[in-house]
Formats: sequence, structure tokens, C-alpha cells
Amino acid sequence: MKKFLNNVDHMLSESLSGFASAHADLVTVAFEPTFVTRKQQAQNKVAIISGGGSGHEPLHAGYVGKGMLDAACPGQVFTSPTPDQMLAAAEAVHAGKGVLFIVKNYAGDVMNFEMAAEMLPFEHATVYTSDDCAVVNSTYTTGRRGVAGTVIVEKCVGSLAETGADLAACKALAEKINLRTSSIGVALSSCTVPAAGRPTFDISETEIEMGVGIHGEPGRRREAMRAADAIVSDMVAAILHDIAAKQLPADGEILLLVNGLGATPLMELYLIYQQAASLLTAKGYSIARSLVGNYITAIDMAGASISVCLFDAEIKQHWDSAVHTAGLRWGI
Repeated sequence: MKKFLNNVDHMLSESLSGFASAHADLVTVAFEPTFVTRKQQAQNKVAIISGGGSGHEPLHAGYVGKGMLDAACPGQVFTSPTPDQMLAAAEAVHAGKGVLFIVKNYAGDVMNFEMAAEMLPFEHATVYTSDDCAVVNSTYTTGRRGVAGTVIVEKCVGSLAETGADLAACKALAEKINLRTSSIGVALSSCTVPAAGRPTFDISETEIEMGVGIHGEPGRRREAMRAADAIVSDMVAAILHDIAAKQLPADGEILLLVNGLGATPLMELYLIYQQAASLLTAKGYSIARSLVGNYITAIDMAGASISVCLFDAEIKQHWDSAVHTAGLRWGI
């Protein structure tokens, strides 16, 4: 294993120090406990906070800023942040209208955010993202996993909070987006957790993992490698099946997000996008917005995920609104 690191135990703190220095106009990083906040903290709004294990960059710290998160709590690689991080972050950014935690549905994250919420002295609520349609239960989770759809939730709910909306409205929008979003990922290779020093799982050059999780968790099945269009067709079919199972509209405007898992070139991601867009358009959907790139990664995994969010007027409005973070920026 070759990685740019000095000491495994100091990797997160060194990385966050570099992140804070590179984006000094946007964020401030606190240590002991560790959390990231906006450089210019907002006033008189619901504070939106997320977090989770590191290794998924730019999620979550990369989405702290105007129009998105007020704070993020990064844990060690693939390890949940601790309740004291979450509590300190909430106390730092509480702006008089309560706190909304956005939590990916993984057991450690759920447990620790619940513990933190119980200690908060002010109004709060929690939303769990669960957009992964690959498997119902998996390693680390009871129920569906929260994956790239989390980015969409954070963007749109962050936008709504900027308008002065109350906590109940922010939670309701988050839950609506989560319901209307379906995702699935595929891995061509494993990821390598720095502390482990070896790939999380073994996969041959002739195999793929269909429905892989963002920590390298097993997916639906191990399959033979084949042409990209065939792989994408199976991914889109799984998403369409999930949309139908939720009894959501079988046509209309959508956001199509093609996300890299860390080691997949943009050339390949755009190839995936082209096939997915063609298949979804043929089914009657209109691709109103698109996003292609690395937005929630699995360290150095070669692979990609596809997410489809069914727009309505409210979701589309808040997706389009101005955002200024290290990981997303438009309308500024």
C-alpha cells in the first residue's frame, strides 16, 4: 500500500488542518473535540449539522458553508464521530431556531447522534438518509444505507434553512427528498483503510461487486465484469424498481447524480452518465439537472454510484439556489 501519509494516527488531524488552510474563507476547524463550522456563522436560522466517518470526502466537511451545512463532525476513517463532537458542534452553531441532524443510516452514526441529541438543551430533530436501494439490511445497518442521496438532502435542506424556515419544515423537506431519491453503487476494486494497510475485500480483475456500500460492504452479488452499458442498465433497473415499489411518479423531472467512489476517472463517469441518461429518458423521465464527479467517496475505491431524485417544484427550487462550500458552488 502506498499512500501520502506521515502517521496513520495523525492523518485525520493533518488532513483537516490542510482543509481549513485551503478554505480559510469558508470554514473553521476545531479540535478536541473535532468539528467543522462556517467561517461566518449564520444567525436566526435552523442549524443544519451532519457528520460521519472520514474517507468519504468531500462529504461532509466539504459541504459546510452558505446554502448547505452549518457544521460537520468528521470521525476517524469509516468510524462514527463521537457524541461529544456532535454536542460541541451543535452548541457552536445553534442560532436560535433549533438544530437538525442529517444522519446516514449506519448503526454507529445513528447511536452516537441519538446520544448527542438527548443531551441538547434546545429544540432539535434528526433525519436519517436511506437512499441505497441495493440491499434492505447490510453490514453496519438495520434497514437501507444512506449514500449519495445524502448530498441532495444536505443541499436542499440547507437552502430551505437559509430562508428562515422552521425546524419542522426543514425536517419535512429532508424526509421528502430521502423518499424521492434512490441510489445504487458498483465497485471494480476494494478500498484500503489506511490503518488496515490492505484492501477491505478481495475481488478479481474479472469481477464486480453490484450494490456495494460506501465502506466496502457487500452488495447484492458478486458478478462477472462486462461492458459498461450492461452494468449501468442493471443499476438503472434497480433504481426504477425502487421508484415503482415506493409508488412514486413513473415520469417527470429528475436530478441525475453520477458519483465516483474515489478512483474512477471522470472519462468513465461521463460514460456512465450517458447510458443512464439514455435509459431514464426512454422511460419517460426528463433530466432537469445533473451532477457528475466525486461527491461521496469510499477512499480509493474504483467504482461509481447512480442516484435519481424525483423533483417537485420545492426540491428543484432549493437544488438551484445559491451554495458556496468547498465541495459545491454555484449561484454565487
